[in-house]
Amino acid sequence: MFVNTSIRIRPADMIRKEQFILSGAGDKTIAGDITYDDNLSDQPSIIFVHGFKGFKDWGTHNLVAEHFAKEGFRYVKFNLSHSGVTQEAPNDVTDLDAFAANTTSMELKDLDTAINYVAHTYPLEPIYLIGHSKGGGLVILKGAADERIKKIVTWSSIAEFNSLWKKEQEEEWLKTGRIYVENARTKEKMPLNSTLLEDYNAHKEEFNILHAAASINIPWLILHGDDDVNVPFSVAQQLAQAQVRAKLQKIQGANHVYGASHPYTGTSLPPHLQEVFEKTLAFVKEK
Repeated sequence: MFVNTSIRIRPADMIRKEQFILSGAGDKTIAGDITYDDNLSDQPSIIFVHGFKGFKDWGTHNLVAEHFAKEGFRYVKFNLSHSGVTQEAPNDVTDLDAFAANTTSMELKDLDTAINYVAHTYPLEPIYLIGHSKGGGLVILKGAADERIKKIVTWSSIAEFNSLWKKEQEEEWLKTGRIYVENARTKEKMPLNSTLLEDYNAHKEEFNILHAAASINIPWLILHGDDDVNVPFSVAQQLAQAQVRAKLQKIQGANHVYGASHPYTGTSLPPHLQEVFEKTLAFVKEK
């Protein structure tokens, strides 16, 4: 089947961005935005889920949103409630208490809240999910369990939530109640409370990404760079082996973020991310 992936450039004044606030896990809120073409009525909804230490306005995320909007998709992105990003400082992780208190259960609850919002607001439109890195793991779990989701795309996805820390850290983590991870960009030491590990241990079967992958029965595109030092390409192969109907495509020479950075001041996508966009666009357009 031939799929046209050419980008239809629309006048800039047709592209709109709307903000929304939802009640998130704990006492936190979910700040999100929707980018869309104001001249179109029927627009499939794409919900983007950021990864660990990520957020909705990181790097190229707004530029990607505009690219999809110009192609006739309603692009929804949001900050997970315990991402550590606040409305007062939307371009960095500054609320380290919230970041430390985050759990996978909270993130899944936040994603469900975002899906509920989109499904209620645009009930006639199909919903697709895109997840990056840890967000990919969340998207796989939801794609396997939520019949409202019609397609999923994972970018540089993890295959195990406990890959985000070292096994040898766990005993001391439970004993002291906290470990620290480094922000590669700022070199800041970011805290993680042991509630993250305790939550994982309490829901190991529920949070098993590879088991969820095996039960996915909707179209799934796996994109992964073969120069990813954060999540090796072999992890994408694991996911594809778990679900043989998924489509795995390698991004030759690409790193974990496909050449993006934060902050990003360019007006066009980095070449590897442009390739990711085009492959994702072709997939979500397929009938």
